[in-house]
Amino acid sequence: MKKLLGRLTKPSAKYSVLALILVGSVITIIGTITAHESLHFFSQTSFCTSCHTMRGNFEEYKESIHYKNPMGVRAECVDCHQPKDLPGKLLRKLEAAKDVYHHFITKKVDTPEKFEEHRLEMAQTVWARMKRQNSKTCKSCHSYAAMDHEKQSIKAQMEMKKAAAADMNCIECHKGIAHELPNMAGGFRKSFQELEKQSVAPADAKTLFSISEKDLFAVADAKAKSEGKLLPASEITVIGEENDMLKVRVDGWLEKAGKGRVMTEYMGKRVFKATIRGEVKASEKLIEEQTDPATNIVWQHVSVEGYVTKDHLNGSIEPVWTYAKEMFGSTCNACHAAPAPAHFTANGWISGLKAMSSYYRLNKTEERTLLKYLQNHGSDTGGKGHS
Repeated sequence: MKKLLGRLTKPSAKYSVLALILVGSVITIIGTITAHESLHFFSQTSFCTSCHTMRGNFEEYKESIHYKNPMGVRAECVDCHQPKDLPGKLLRKLEAAKDVYHHFITKKVDTPEKFEEHRLEMAQTVWARMKRQNSKTCKSCHSYAAMDHEKQSIKAQMEMKKAAAADMNCIECHKGIAHELPNMAGGFRKSFQELEKQSVAPADAKTLFSISEKDLFAVADAKAKSEGKLLPASEITVIGEENDMLKVRVDGWLEKAGKGRVMTEYMGKRVFKATIRGEVKASEKLIEEQTDPATNIVWQHVSVEGYVTKDHLNGSIEPVWTYAKEMFGSTCNACHAAPAPAHFTANGWISGLKAMSSYYRLNKTEERTLLKYLQNHGSDTGGKGHS
């Protein structure tokens, strides 16, 4: 090592210092030009779409306003997917090496069908990167400071002024601008399928949580008439077992002046836990009675007993909240930045979610699970539900 270092630092006896500097400069210039031109070549849209896996994506982009618009300004692939600064460019090129790997080795998205299967996964990767970078590729063209809000529509003014004040991430609201939105439900529905596999009442469990709606029976017979319904994300206490069914106790609140058929998680909050009738209703026991100081309405804390099947029950509420949180992100981030769960009170989320119901596609059970998650993490519950 010392000999090598000595040779490298020893003045040349054959070439002059000027000649060495000149040769070194030429090599540096050629290397710099080559690197620059290579970076430019590999950043062109024609290169990005040279692989057949990107051609369908390219056709989507050609239908977007970023490709053709009244101003005649076109955003190329690199403008959205690659930062302008040199470190950012180089890092993005290194990250893109995995795309080459999947194209040639795994062939992960080499057919339109495979591409659609992984569209959500790929989109979420890009959205996450844009969020980490505070949408700096978007902001290299679009500047909050340069926006003339008076020339925007009333709705755009309202949203963009708030966004500018908070320096919001563009991608929080503007997904699906250049490419088709993926099926946002695909991710959380797969998560629910996994949750279903894990949710069979464990032996000797004393406290369980429903992952979906479940029938409540007055007798240990799943073929008998249902005498109530346990709603998603509801806590029950196991008090026995009979005929391969669980005998359970359900605690909750009833409005004293009402019909007493809908149990809630909290006094004065419409966080629905179960519906009860018939023999299940007849098993009702009063625990305590309280008056809500905000409304002067009298509430009764009660318990009822019944039987449930062992499926769709989990020993922890956390997997249910994880699934619901994913549903919230997928559903409410599709059009705009989803508000924090603490944005509304537990009761406020009922109207808040209903106002947006025309913009999402959830079945009733999914909607009730999502509402339960938001209510239990609202500003007046603080996520303390089932804690």
